[in-house]
Amino acid sequence: MSEGNSSRIALTVPGMGSDHCAGIVRKTLERLDGVGEIQTNIASHRVSIEVERGGPDADALKRAVEGAGYDVAAVSGEAEADGESDAAIDEDYLRQARKRLWIAGVPTTLIMLLMMPHMFWQPIPGYLVVVVLLAFPVVFTYGGAATHRSSWRSLKNGTFNMDVLISMGSLPPYLIGLVGFVYPMTSFVEMAATIMTFHLLGRYLEALAKGRASQAIRRLLTLGAKTARVERNGEEVEVPIKELEPGDIMVVRPGDKIPTDGEVIEGESHLDESIATGESIPVYKRTGDSVIGATINKEGRLRVKATRVGGDTFLSQVVRLIDQAQGSRVPIQEFADRMTGRFVPAVLLISLASLAAWLLIPDVLRPILDWGASFLPWVNPDASTPVLALIAAIAVLVIACPCALGLATPTALMVGSGIGAERGILIRSGEAIQTFKDIKVMVLDKTGTITRGEPKLTEVATAEGVEEKELLRLAASVENASEHPIARAIVDGSIERGIKPGEVSEFRSTGARGVSGRVEGKQVLIGNRRLLEEEGIAGLAALDDAMQALEGKGRTAVIVAAEGHAQGIVAVADTLKKESIEAIRGMHELGLHVVMITGDNERAARAVADEVGIDEVQAGVLPEGKVDAIRKLQEKYGNHVAMVGDGINDAAALKQANVGIAIGAGADVAIEAADVTLVRGELTGVVEAMHLSRATFGKIVQNLLWASGYNVAAIPMAAAGLLHPMIGVIAMTASSLSVIGNSLLLKRRYARTQPKGEVS
Repeated sequence: MSEGNSSRIALTVPGMGSDHCAGIVRKTLERLDGVGEIQTNIASHRVSIEVERGGPDADALKRAVEGAGYDVAAVSGEAEADGESDAAIDEDYLRQARKRLWIAGVPTTLIMLLMMPHMFWQPIPGYLVVVVLLAFPVVFTYGGAATHRSSWRSLKNGTFNMDVLISMGSLPPYLIGLVGFVYPMTSFVEMAATIMTFHLLGRYLEALAKGRASQAIRRLLTLGAKTARVERNGEEVEVPIKELEPGDIMVVRPGDKIPTDGEVIEGESHLDESIATGESIPVYKRTGDSVIGATINKEGRLRVKATRVGGDTFLSQVVRLIDQAQGSRVPIQEFADRMTGRFVPAVLLISLASLAAWLLIPDVLRPILDWGASFLPWVNPDASTPVLALIAAIAVLVIACPCALGLATPTALMVGSGIGAERGILIRSGEAIQTFKDIKVMVLDKTGTITRGEPKLTEVATAEGVEEKELLRLAASVENASEHPIARAIVDGSIERGIKPGEVSEFRSTGARGVSGRVEGKQVLIGNRRLLEEEGIAGLAALDDAMQALEGKGRTAVIVAAEGHAQGIVAVADTLKKESIEAIRGMHELGLHVVMITGDNERAARAVADEVGIDEVQAGVLPEGKVDAIRKLQEKYGNHVAMVGDGINDAAALKQANVGIAIGAGADVAIEAADVTLVRGELTGVVEAMHLSRATFGKIVQNLLWASGYNVAAIPMAAAGLLHPMIGVIAMTASSLSVIGNSLLLKRRYARTQPKGEVS
């Protein structure tokens, strides 16, 4: 579907609390003509729908979702997250859940207080009338109305959401209990009220727990500045963030947040960039440096030109990446989807089969009941067969609600992606999390990934009788007139050593071969050996050994001559990032085979590889050759190859790799092509990201095993009459909360680890 012929509409669906619910919403929307890609995000309760031109409008989409049994709280014209509105909707949903719980909880508590003396000590006159009246608002009005409305819409639409099971577990007991007015029998009204109350308690606790699970993205959404001071017509005026435009000049005072992404045009300061990078140490910024919106100016006054606003800012991109990750599909989730898609109809059949079995063959089932009565206090073997049949059927309905199964994957993704965001690791997709754990080969680009990507003065070798400071002063003075990267490295390196460049005259550049000029009357020539030989410079042979040693280490070495005599050698190299050796050691500890693929020459590549401990080097590889190189590694090692890169020339290879990892300081196109983005731009983030992905996937597997195992064990017990419906609904709620709690343990254990990345 082409971009120009489609648009996106976002719906906020507060009741979409699990992947099972999200699946029903997706299937409902897929039935509509003109609907393209559908993305569901359980963390933000949002559905983003791509709609073709002439397709259904927002109202039609809303009606379809409501027809599936889910209320729609908000509709927007675009799928971008709005932190304030999302937080308001979630708070409203939590407030409603709390109100429903109170309305149900108070009458149900009174019913329980009356039931105990009525059953065990003294019958209460008019007891049935009292409990029927107390249970009515719990089951039918504000307490259970939303559940029954959702069930009815779902059934009418031909889908089976989880509210169907709760309605069928609470309505029949209440209605059957009314028979007691005309025929003496056991009352089931208490059961109906209790089931609904525990269901509402579970919904409220899930909302609380999921709020904790998604708090990382919620913090990101609300941390941006609300207003900005901008220069308009020679004056400083305060405007809302939404009114900023690219090119606006913003004034940022000490303690203020940077309103939006921009470039410093005046001033210098340290910025707290922890929101973006996870690093607590402030970063020095001066004229020409880029700054990130929502970071905090610690000291000096800055004038910043806005470069990106609205949905194009770094913060918005981060939120969008987390949003995609939390709403993405993990391949293992297909197993859960197949189960939950057929689960509710299957449970209804099992419930009916249990009812029929107890009515038709009670003598076969009673021995099981008698055995259970010996250690299960809620089992009553003396109850009549119809009562036991009804209890078994209702217990199957409420115990089998597949909430836990539907929450297994998204809650782990919420927590894992939130942890990553706080530590500067953005994982775009759930598929990457599953694929990452099986990676065997880590491919690294050299420039900008292992190295800094900019040349730096590394060594100086002087001729006999020449002082190093004098050599650097002559070299820096001439190179200061050049804009070549090697020239800038020599000048900056000299200044760092306390040597100030002097004045140069008669400056001349000979292209890529060298430069010359006059410094304090001396004619200075700087260049490669061939240029200096052509100029007849004396004393070159004495520098041969030093030249070969430096070039053997992969350095770019230039010779400095003055007045026709060689003075020495200045060496420049793209230096290692400080964390590269540690990062590659960590990759080896994870059992990875580390490969470097670079366009640089073999000698320079080998020098870097030997220094950091790379296992395999492929040098002189052009951008288009990197894709072929990745492909060959995939053929050799299977589809278990990840790649780390930072430049435009890495984008295609990042896409080809099974997991593409972009260094966050690199090109936007590389970040866009990657599955994982390391915002801090540090290679150690690769190890951290791999630990995090393994831990997150481990939680998904644990959650799925617990949720499916719980249902497999509980349904036969319920069908045999060994689980009372009220016990069943408590167990169902506990199962869902245990899945959420297990996911939250990931955050607690990760926070406790001292070495970054060692995740339990």
